[in-house]
Amino acid sequence: MSKILIIEDEAAIRRVLTKIIAEENDSYQVENAADGLEGLKMIQNNDYDLVLCDIKMPKMDGVEVLKQVTDAKIDVPIIMISGHGDLDTAVETMRMGAFDYISKPPDLNRLLNTVRNALDKNELVVTVKQLKKKVSKKYEMIGESPAIAHIKEIIDKVAPTDARVLITGGNGTGKELVAHWLHEKSPRSKKPIIEVNCAAIPSELIESELFGHVKGSFTGANKDRAGKFEAANGGTIFLDEIGDMSLSAQAKVLRALQENKISRVGSDKDIKVDVRVVAATNKDLKNEIVEGRFREDLYHRLAVILIKVPALNDRREDIPLLINHFAKKIAEEQGNAVKTFSPEAIKKLQKYDWTGNIRELRNVVERLIILGEKEISANDVTLFATK
Repeated sequence: MSKILIIEDEAAIRRVLTKIIAEENDSYQVENAADGLEGLKMIQNNDYDLVLCDIKMPKMDGVEVLKQVTDAKIDVPIIMISGHGDLDTAVETMRMGAFDYISKPPDLNRLLNTVRNALDKNELVVTVKQLKKKVSKKYEMIGESPAIAHIKEIIDKVAPTDARVLITGGNGTGKELVAHWLHEKSPRSKKPIIEVNCAAIPSELIESELFGHVKGSFTGANKDRAGKFEAANGGTIFLDEIGDMSLSAQAKVLRALQENKISRVGSDKDIKVDVRVVAATNKDLKNEIVEGRFREDLYHRLAVILIKVPALNDRREDIPLLINHFAKKIAEEQGNAVKTFSPEAIKKLQKYDWTGNIRELRNVVERLIILGEKEISANDVTLFATK
């Protein structure tokens, strides 16, 4: 059901527009306002999918309505209705943010096409917003322990800046989650976050993966190819498991951080990039430096801000919240009713030694949901949460 508001002071035109639009589609719900002030109040108090607004009206003209809606950041497409002498003003309103304009008397085909296009665009905008919310929810940090509260506080302070961040912690603790939260809360969130798992890429290919290559630069390079740094331009690049990166690739990353430019493999041409670098590792990089496997100058470039993600064993008070979160998420993924965990089952899980951290807890919760009773009991935990 699309909700449409028509703001028009001429009753005859109001009736014509209402009739044409209502008859076009049974799902269109059309409401009316006789002047700009009344229309603005209706926009402020209701959720409309589309507004048609006359330019010249008593009490408040259409230009002022558009300005007020834009200033209030009310996200609704507005089609301006212009008289013969209002065309210049109508064009100006499009510069101000109007979706389009139609002239009086309205041409039936143009009117309906414009309405359809505006509603289609609005539907797309709504869909994108919903997807963004899902993405944000996907990377929600669950926990109220002092350690997690401290990380959230750091993220809130660091995210608005371009400071480079090094995230440390064991496997499965949630380093990727921290990186995504940093990006989602940053001014770069409208641009991509590009993930690179440095441990999963062979050492001979890591430079090409990061910086791209030109045709013929090595066997198999059949065409020019952009790298991850170029793909992340304007956004964030997340270098996961950076402790596994080759020394030659480290040197190039260092240059990219120092000069904000990269060069593709096989090319001498510099390419400027605007990328925020967030890195993560489960290794002790200071020990790697001593062993000659990691560049000290790169470490200091990356570790402007250090965030250590605690092991699950060090934040056991968060386990009940995590169990509840995973139970809901698994039920949603599988299309089943949410199973509950008895207090005794939760207490038993809190005492486990979680060497695999949150990743292991999630797997155990899923196993218990599949194999356990309607309410997961302590006995279910004993039977199925085996290490």
